[in-house]
Amino acid sequence: MAKQTGLVKLGGTIQDLSFYKTKDGFLAREKTSIDKERISTDPAFQRTRENVAEFGRAGSAGRILRRAFRPLLADAADGRVASRLTRAMLKVVQSDMTSIRGERTVTKGDLSLLNGFGFNVNAGLEAMVYVELTAAIDRETGEATVSIPEFIPRKSIVAPSGATHLKFVSGGAEVNFEDGTYKLVSSVSPEIAIGTQTEAAVTLTNALPAASTLPLFLVFGVEFYQQVNQAFYMLSSGAYNALSLVAVSIPVGG
Repeated sequence: MAKQTGLVKLGGTIQDLSFYKTKDGFLAREKTSIDKERISTDPAFQRTRENVAEFGRAGSAGRILRRAFRPLLADAADGRVASRLTRAMLKVVQSDMTSIRGERTVTKGDLSLLNGFGFNVNAGLEAMVYVELTAAIDRETGEATVSIPEFIPRKSIVAPSGATHLKFVSGGAEVNFEDGTYKLVSSVSPEIAIGTQTEAAVTLTNALPAASTLPLFLVFGVEFYQQVNQAFYMLSSGAYNALSLVAVSIPVGG
Protein backbone atom coordinates (compact mmCIF):
# COMPACT_ATOMS: atom_id res chain seq x y z
CA MET A 1 0.00 0.00 0.00
CA ALA A 2 1.46 3.36 -1.03
CA LYS A 3 0.44 6.91 -0.29
CA GLN A 4 -0.26 9.22 -3.21
CA THR A 5 1.74 12.43 -3.34
CA GLY A 6 1.57 15.48 -5.56
CA LEU A 7 -1.17 17.95 -6.39
CA VAL A 8 -3.38 15.60 -8.45
CA LYS A 9 -5.03 12.76 -6.50
CA LEU A 10 -6.22 9.76 -8.49
CA GLY A 11 -9.28 7.58 -7.98
CA GLY A 12 -10.15 4.34 -9.77
CA THR A 13 -8.01 1.71 -11.50
CA ILE A 14 -5.09 2.01 -13.91
CA GLN A 15 -3.73 -1.34 -15.13
CA ASP A 16 -2.80 -3.27 -11.96
CA LEU A 17 -3.03 -0.29 -9.59
CA SER A 18 -6.09 0.83 -7.64
CA PHE A 19 -6.32 4.38 -6.32
CA TYR A 20 -8.70 5.31 -3.52
CA LYS A 21 -9.35 7.80 -0.71
CA THR A 22 -9.30 6.87 3.00
CA LYS A 23 -9.19 8.72 6.31
CA ASP A 24 -5.40 8.53 6.02
CA GLY A 25 -5.42 10.30 2.67
CA PHE A 26 -5.18 9.08 -0.93
CA LEU A 27 -3.66 5.59 -1.22
CA ALA A 28 -2.68 3.18 -3.96
CA ARG A 29 -2.30 -0.59 -4.01
CA GLU A 30 -1.47 -3.28 -6.53
CA LYS A 31 -4.05 -5.87 -7.51
CA THR A 32 -3.37 -9.42 -6.38
CA SER A 33 -3.12 -12.23 -8.91
CA ILE A 34 -4.43 -14.81 -6.44
CA ASP A 35 -8.11 -15.55 -7.02
CA LYS A 36 -10.70 -16.10 -4.31
CA GLU A 37 -11.32 -19.75 -5.20
CA ARG A 38 -7.67 -20.67 -4.77
CA ILE A 39 -7.55 -19.02 -1.35
CA SER A 40 -10.69 -20.97 -0.41
CA THR A 41 -9.39 -24.40 -1.47
CA ASP A 42 -5.61 -24.48 -1.80
CA PRO A 43 -3.94 -26.21 1.21
CA ALA A 44 -1.18 -23.63 0.98
CA PHE A 45 -3.65 -21.02 2.16
CA GLN A 46 -4.96 -22.97 5.17
CA ARG A 47 -3.49 -20.46 7.63
CA THR A 48 -4.96 -17.61 5.63
CA ARG A 49 -8.42 -19.18 5.81
CA GLU A 50 -8.05 -19.66 9.55
CA ASN A 51 -7.01 -16.05 10.04
CA VAL A 52 -9.85 -14.77 7.87
CA ALA A 53 -12.42 -16.84 9.77
CA GLU A 54 -11.26 -15.58 13.15
CA PHE A 55 -10.97 -12.00 11.97
CA GLY A 56 -14.55 -12.26 10.71
CA ARG A 57 -15.78 -13.47 14.10
CA ALA A 58 -13.94 -10.62 15.80
CA GLY A 59 -15.52 -8.09 13.46
CA SER A 60 -18.99 -9.54 13.98
CA ALA A 61 -18.60 -9.50 17.77
CA GLY A 62 -17.39 -5.91 17.64
CA ARG A 63 -20.46 -4.88 15.64
CA ILE A 64 -22.78 -6.55 18.12
CA LEU A 65 -21.15 -4.79 21.08
CA ARG A 66 -21.28 -1.43 19.30
CA ARG A 67 -24.96 -1.94 18.53
CA ALA A 68 -25.63 -2.80 22.15
CA PHE A 69 -24.21 0.56 23.27
CA ARG A 70 -25.28 2.55 20.20
CA PRO A 71 -27.42 5.11 22.10
CA LEU A 72 -24.39 6.05 24.20
CA LEU A 73 -21.85 5.82 21.37
CA ALA A 74 -23.82 8.31 19.29
CA ASP A 75 -22.26 11.11 21.34
CA ALA A 76 -18.94 9.51 22.35
CA ALA A 77 -17.21 7.55 19.59
CA ASP A 78 -14.37 8.34 17.22
CA GLY A 79 -14.34 7.55 13.51
CA ARG A 80 -12.16 4.47 13.93
CA VAL A 81 -13.92 2.81 16.82
CA ALA A 82 -15.07 -0.06 14.59
CA SER A 83 -11.57 -1.06 13.49
CA ARG A 84 -10.10 -0.53 16.95
CA LEU A 85 -12.78 -2.68 18.57
CA THR A 86 -12.28 -5.39 15.96
CA ARG A 87 -8.58 -5.55 16.85
CA ALA A 88 -9.47 -5.77 20.54
CA MET A 89 -12.00 -8.52 19.82
CA LEU A 90 -9.40 -10.43 17.78
CA LYS A 91 -7.22 -10.62 20.88
CA VAL A 92 -10.22 -12.07 22.72
CA VAL A 93 -10.70 -14.67 19.97
CA GLN A 94 -7.01 -15.57 20.08
CA SER A 95 -7.23 -16.08 23.86
CA ASP A 96 -9.57 -19.06 23.33
CA MET A 97 -7.53 -21.93 24.81
CA THR A 98 -9.96 -24.75 23.96
CA SER A 99 -10.77 -24.44 20.25
CA ILE A 100 -8.41 -25.28 17.40
CA ARG A 101 -6.94 -22.48 15.29
CA GLY A 102 -9.47 -21.15 12.83
CA GLU A 103 -12.41 -22.12 15.06
CA ARG A 104 -11.63 -19.96 18.10
CA THR A 105 -14.49 -17.73 19.24
CA VAL A 106 -15.17 -14.67 21.36
CA THR A 107 -17.41 -16.54 23.80
CA LYS A 108 -14.65 -19.04 24.61
CA GLY A 109 -12.02 -16.32 24.87
CA ASP A 110 -11.20 -13.94 27.69
CA LEU A 111 -13.70 -11.10 27.29
CA SER A 112 -12.19 -9.31 30.28
CA LEU A 113 -9.41 -8.25 27.90
CA LEU A 114 -11.88 -5.60 26.70
CA ASN A 115 -11.96 -3.92 30.10
CA GLY A 116 -10.67 -0.37 29.77
CA PHE A 117 -11.44 -0.08 26.05
CA GLY A 118 -12.14 3.55 25.18
CA PHE A 119 -14.73 4.26 22.50
CA ASN A 120 -13.43 7.78 21.82
CA VAL A 121 -9.68 7.83 21.25
CA ASN A 122 -9.81 11.64 21.23
CA ALA A 123 -11.15 11.77 24.79
CA GLY A 124 -9.62 9.20 27.13
CA LEU A 125 -11.59 8.65 30.33
CA GLU A 126 -8.52 8.37 32.55
CA ALA A 127 -7.09 11.57 31.10
CA MET A 128 -10.28 13.53 31.78
CA VAL A 129 -11.76 12.18 35.00
CA TYR A 130 -9.46 12.30 38.03
CA VAL A 131 -11.63 10.50 40.55
CA GLU A 132 -11.29 6.97 41.95
CA LEU A 133 -14.52 5.58 40.59
CA THR A 134 -15.76 2.14 41.57
CA ALA A 135 -17.35 -0.09 38.93
CA ALA A 136 -18.96 -3.43 39.69
CA ILE A 137 -21.34 -5.97 38.16
CA ASP A 138 -23.33 -8.24 40.46
CA ARG A 139 -24.37 -11.22 38.34
CA GLU A 140 -26.76 -12.55 40.98
CA THR A 141 -28.84 -9.36 41.21
CA GLY A 142 -28.02 -8.00 37.76
CA GLU A 143 -26.99 -4.61 39.11
CA ALA A 144 -24.21 -2.88 37.15
CA THR A 145 -23.06 0.10 39.20
CA VAL A 146 -20.58 2.94 38.93
CA SER A 147 -19.89 5.07 42.00
CA ILE A 148 -18.07 8.41 42.00
CA PRO A 149 -16.94 9.74 45.39
CA GLU A 150 -17.36 13.35 46.54
CA PHE A 151 -15.43 15.61 44.19
CA ILE A 152 -14.71 19.19 43.10
CA PRO A 153 -15.50 19.46 39.35
CA ARG A 154 -12.91 22.10 38.54
CA LYS A 155 -10.13 20.03 40.13
CA SER A 156 -11.31 16.54 39.24
CA ILE A 157 -12.53 16.91 35.65
CA VAL A 158 -10.48 18.09 32.68
CA ALA A 159 -13.16 19.96 30.75
CA PRO A 160 -12.74 21.36 27.23
CA SER A 161 -12.85 25.09 26.66
CA GLY A 162 -16.39 26.45 26.60
CA ALA A 163 -17.91 23.74 28.77
CA THR A 164 -19.97 24.99 31.70
CA HIS A 165 -21.57 21.73 32.83
CA LEU A 166 -21.07 17.98 32.64
CA LYS A 167 -23.09 14.81 33.01
CA PHE A 168 -21.89 11.38 34.03
CA VAL A 169 -23.35 8.57 31.92
CA SER A 170 -23.37 4.83 32.42
CA GLY A 171 -24.78 1.81 30.67
CA GLY A 172 -24.98 -1.89 31.34
CA ALA A 173 -25.49 -4.44 28.56
CA GLU A 174 -26.23 -8.14 28.46
CA VAL A 175 -24.89 -9.44 25.13
CA ASN A 176 -25.50 -12.70 23.29
CA PHE A 177 -22.73 -12.98 20.71
CA GLU A 178 -24.20 -16.20 19.33
CA ASP A 179 -27.48 -14.76 18.03
CA GLY A 180 -26.61 -11.06 18.05
CA THR A 181 -29.18 -9.99 20.62
CA TYR A 182 -28.59 -7.68 23.57
CA LYS A 183 -30.27 -5.72 26.33
CA LEU A 184 -29.10 -2.22 27.31
CA VAL A 185 -29.98 -0.27 30.45
CA SER A 186 -28.50 3.21 30.90
CA SER A 187 -28.47 5.96 33.48
CA VAL A 188 -27.30 9.56 33.63
CA SER A 189 -26.59 12.12 36.32
CA PRO A 190 -28.14 15.61 36.41
CA GLU A 191 -26.16 18.49 34.92
CA ILE A 192 -23.24 19.40 37.20
CA ALA A 193 -21.72 22.87 37.05
CA ILE A 194 -17.98 22.83 36.36
CA GLY A 195 -16.93 25.00 39.29
CA THR A 196 -15.07 24.93 42.57
CA GLN A 197 -18.01 23.65 44.60
CA THR A 198 -17.88 20.27 46.34
CA GLU A 199 -20.27 17.80 44.76
CA ALA A 200 -21.80 14.91 46.64
CA ALA A 201 -20.99 11.34 45.64
CA VAL A 202 -22.81 10.05 42.56
CA THR A 203 -23.97 6.48 41.96
CA LEU A 204 -25.33 5.29 38.62
CA THR A 205 -27.08 1.91 38.69
CA ASN A 206 -28.22 -0.14 35.72
CA ALA A 207 -30.56 -3.08 36.38
CA LEU A 208 -29.69 -5.97 34.06
CA PRO A 209 -31.36 -9.41 34.15
CA ALA A 210 -30.61 -11.23 37.40
CA ALA A 211 -28.60 -14.46 37.27
CA SER A 212 -27.78 -13.97 33.58
CA THR A 213 -25.87 -16.70 31.77
CA LEU A 214 -24.51 -14.23 29.19
CA PRO A 215 -21.56 -11.81 29.23
CA LEU A 216 -22.30 -8.49 30.93
CA PHE A 217 -20.61 -5.19 30.13
CA LEU A 218 -20.54 -1.86 31.96
CA VAL A 219 -19.51 1.46 30.43
CA PHE A 220 -19.00 4.85 32.06
CA GLY A 221 -18.34 8.25 30.59
CA VAL A 222 -18.65 11.99 30.84
CA GLU A 223 -20.49 14.41 28.55
CA PHE A 224 -19.81 18.15 28.33
CA TYR A 225 -22.37 20.91 27.85
CA GLN A 226 -22.55 24.66 27.52
CA GLN A 227 -25.42 26.44 29.21
CA VAL A 228 -27.03 29.29 27.31
CA ASN A 229 -29.82 30.93 29.28
CA GLN A 230 -31.79 27.93 30.58
CA ALA A 231 -30.81 25.45 27.87
CA PHE A 232 -27.89 23.00 27.76
CA TYR A 233 -26.10 22.29 24.48
CA MET A 234 -23.68 19.42 24.01
CA LEU A 235 -20.22 20.72 23.20
CA SER A 236 -18.99 20.12 19.63
CA SER A 237 -21.49 17.32 19.00
CA GLY A 238 -19.81 15.03 21.51
CA ALA A 239 -16.25 15.26 20.16
CA TYR A 240 -14.91 15.75 23.70
CA ASN A 241 -17.09 13.16 25.42
CA ALA A 242 -15.38 10.14 26.97
CA LEU A 243 -16.84 6.63 27.24
CA SER A 244 -15.02 3.46 28.28
CA LEU A 245 -15.70 -0.11 29.33
CA VAL A 246 -15.10 -0.15 33.08
CA ALA A 247 -16.25 -3.67 33.99
CA VAL A 248 -16.80 -6.98 32.21
CA SER A 249 -18.44 -10.00 33.80
CA ILE A 250 -18.09 -13.43 32.22
CA PRO A 251 -20.47 -16.24 33.17
CA VAL A 252 -18.99 -19.12 35.13
CA GLY A 253 -17.50 -21.56 32.67
CA GLY A 254 -17.44 -18.87 29.97
